[in-house]
Amino acid sequence: MPERKWPDHFIPSPPRADDGRLTTSEIVAMAWDDETSFDDIKSQSGLAEKEVIQIMRAHMKPSSFRMWRKRVSGRASKHQQKINGT
Repeated sequence: MPERKWPDHFIPSPPRADDGRLTTSEIVAMAWDDETSFDDIKSQSGLAEKEVIQIMRAHMKPSSFRMWRKRVSGRASKHQQKINGT
């Protein structure tokens, strides 16, 4: 494999101290996003839907959690893997 060439102005970011693991805030943001399915969250974090729901419950106000659960319950985009990036 040939060595990758970067533009002259490219500055690589320093490695993350957490070995790339998602933070709780990142998991909450992904769960809140309608475009990110629970399968996507599991592939990136290893957390099952049930575990994501527990995190959301613990880190949100009760009224915000209820609103989120009502919104994502039964929503196809949250419960199936995206096909071909669509």
